[in-house]
Amino acid sequence: MRIDDVVDAYRRELAVRRGLSARTVAAYAAEARSLLAFLADLAGQDASEPIDVAHLELADVRAWLAARQRAGHARASIARHSSSIRTFCTWLCREGYADADAAARLKAPAADNALPHVLNQEQARLLLSHAAGLAETGEPLAVRDSAAVELLYASGLRISELCGLDVDSLGADSTVRVIGKGDKERIVPFGVPARRALASYLAVRGALLRAPTRALFLGARGGRLDPRTMRDVVHRLAAGAGVPDVSPHDLRHSAATHLLDGGSDLRTVQEILGHSSLSTTQRYTHVSSERLRQAFDQAHPRA
Repeated sequence: MRIDDVVDAYRRELAVRRGLSARTVAAYAAEARSLLAFLADLAGQDASEPIDVAHLELADVRAWLAARQRAGHARASIARHSSSIRTFCTWLCREGYADADAAARLKAPAADNALPHVLNQEQARLLLSHAAGLAETGEPLAVRDSAAVELLYASGLRISELCGLDVDSLGADSTVRVIGKGDKERIVPFGVPARRALASYLAVRGALLRAPTRALFLGARGGRLDPRTMRDVVHRLAAGAGVPDVSPHDLRHSAATHLLDGGSDLRTVQEILGHSSLSTTQRYTHVSSERLRQAFDQAHPRA
């Protein structure tokens, strides 16, 4: 079969039988295609020619991962590639394309345990105050940006989750219904500042509309707000506020850290962030511990 045929069949497996999100399907399919193209290149084949993976071996998979590493992919990315390609190789074997599961004995490299990049609470306040100040002009995009960053920080949403919200995702009780990874739904609360910013935005949202749409946050052309645009907005607002450069995901990290700093328990933070594993949430306890250590070192006479 040609590479396109194999990848299309794999895509159907992920989307239909396993019910993975479109984003996950796209990522897994892209990595499967990358491996097959790598193998075709090693064999001196054109990517449009039929490819034979019957004798795919662990050494082939390791060679592909090594090439990804040489291309500059971070350790965490290589760990993700290893996980997704194990799924692909298992499928190849089960469907009869390969004689054996080439990645059954593949061990993923340990991911870096680098602490998340977060703003402190004063820096977060400056960022949000700067966005609110720009929104006071009443310019619809500025009002949208203020509401979006307020909600990002208040609820710890992923950028894809924020941009995927519909108007009816907002609850009357200051909650937002979120569809997260794996199409899992969760309800996340937000506070008074975010509620006020959202009310201001909803009052001017009609000025951005070009055609009927359920999307909550709209782009300049009236369609659903693109995640890349929102990333640019956060970087621009951080520069204008004079705080360290952050991404939307850094605001999610900041929200989680500040919840723990304020006394929230891990299970609550896990539920708010939509983590499937508590171990993912536990990384934020290290950030809070570092803050405690810094405060102790600065304040205690015997530190």
